[in-house]
Amino acid sequence: MPAVRLSLAEAGGPPGDPRAGRAGLPAVAAALLLAGLPLGFIAVEAVAGGLGLGLLGDGRVLQAGLNTLVTALASTVAALVLGGGAALLAGLTDLPGRRGFAALALLPMLIPSQIAALAWGRAFDPAGPLARVLGLGGFGPNPLESAWGVWLVMGVEHMPIAFLAVIGAVTRIPAEPAEAARVAGAGPSAALAVAARPLVAPALAAAAALSLVSAAGNFGVPALLGIPGDYPVLSTLIYQRLSGFGPAAVGEAAALAGLLGLGTLGLLRLQSLMAGRAARVADGGRLVPRLPLGRRRRQIAGPAWMLMIALSLLPLAALVAASLVPAPGVPLTAATASLDGYRAALDLRHGAGGAVITSAWLALATALVSVAVALPLGLLAARGAPAARLAAGGFDLALALPGTVFAIGVILAFLPPLPGIGLTLYGTPAILLAAYLGRFPGLVLAPVRAAAERLDPAPEQAARLAGAGFPARIRVGAWPALAGPAAGGALLVLLTAFNELTLSALLWSRGAETVGVAIYARQAEGDSAGAAALSVVALAAALGLAGLAFRMIARLPGLESAFGDRP
Repeated sequence: MPAVRLSLAEAGGPPGDPRAGRAGLPAVAAALLLAGLPLGFIAVEAVAGGLGLGLLGDGRVLQAGLNTLVTALASTVAALVLGGGAALLAGLTDLPGRRGFAALALLPMLIPSQIAALAWGRAFDPAGPLARVLGLGGFGPNPLESAWGVWLVMGVEHMPIAFLAVIGAVTRIPAEPAEAARVAGAGPSAALAVAARPLVAPALAAAAALSLVSAAGNFGVPALLGIPGDYPVLSTLIYQRLSGFGPAAVGEAAALAGLLGLGTLGLLRLQSLMAGRAARVADGGRLVPRLPLGRRRRQIAGPAWMLMIALSLLPLAALVAASLVPAPGVPLTAATASLDGYRAALDLRHGAGGAVITSAWLALATALVSVAVALPLGLLAARGAPAARLAAGGFDLALALPGTVFAIGVILAFLPPLPGIGLTLYGTPAILLAAYLGRFPGLVLAPVRAAAERLDPAPEQAARLAGAGFPARIRVGAWPALAGPAAGGALLVLLTAFNELTLSALLWSRGAETVGVAIYARQAEGDSAGAAALSVVALAAALGLAGLAFRMIARLPGLESAFGDRP
């Protein structure tokens, strides 16, 4: 037995540091249980089911698979055109109001996909208040409840991915290639294109791969717009099969999840290859100056600003307007405007109020536990501990795979009664917490591990030589450098988990309805005003939660400089 304990300690910690290994074992065990176990079940079930390839004989499955592929490609093209074009304008030219323009381009990233789909659906609803105000009412069925609608809304949702990738590239373009092109006789635009191409092309390729991965696993947009338009994709087909037949359909859902997961792994490999080909530029050199738009400044800036406002703010305006009408089809006027939807959403005795509470405690618990697990795990993985690296890989894969795939793995892992106590987590709020704790710590782990790999080990080693345990070494040697990345990751967990839909749509139970499920259920039942009001409340609550957590975290020791509260 002593030999086994020593082996575990050595595997859990860096070479020659068994105390760190023993201290890190709880985090490693948590990762293997909450992320590794569901992934293992889904892998076994998928292989046993022939990776879902046998289901391609089912016409509905084949159609959903093709729709998933086409949706990923079409929405990625839209995201690259919109986000890449916006980044080129904001990063390379003297477009007026560039900071505000960039903020609008990034706004869709803060809006959960189901709320974005609902907002766009309300904006184009022929019976909606915005269509009536604009005189567009009565033009037939909602045009966004179709394949085109799914492609467009998903493209806008993923626009920030392309914007961030390209803006990061265009702000590092060296001046020398452009100057050489000018000497050779090229015009200003052509010279800038010559200098920008080596950086922008790999950035667009990496953004395309990441957008493809995100689109393949997207559930909110195809659920809100695709299901009403009879446009199935694999993620919604899994939901429909499982919600229609319950646990009896887990085997078929697992095979479908295997098919979706296999495609996603291929896209992740593509993303890794594209990221590896990104051009590297040495910092410190002269950068290319901005291209003046000259006499065309107004002609270019006006339409660009109008398009960005329409893409970012118009759907939110439609959502707020829809939340104020008492019933679908009723014109929005000062006399008809009603706050009943908001009263229902804020009434704690009402189901919507309970959903807000459920999502709030799930998000807070997930954020706190994610930090507690990610700090030791990220530090140990950065120090080369084999078990910690394996466990961190489990969290990374759980986050990268579509939520629908991971949810099926959680059902397979926790549907059977737990050994020793005979109780199952399925049908209880605990399975939601287990799923969140398996999927979202990766959002904290990635920045913590990246910071730990750049961390100077000297203070930690000095604390170790002084006899300090691993927790004390983290507090003294690593916490000042890791606190900022951990806090940023925790905020991201809060925002993501509070409005999560993909996991909770498959795992929620009576009495544990989440905000995402409540919004989707009200929309599916035809209560569009209630769904819109709850969406507005959810957005405000998520941003309020993030702001409150930001202020609380910024007061923690070691974070003053990271968040700028004090000099």
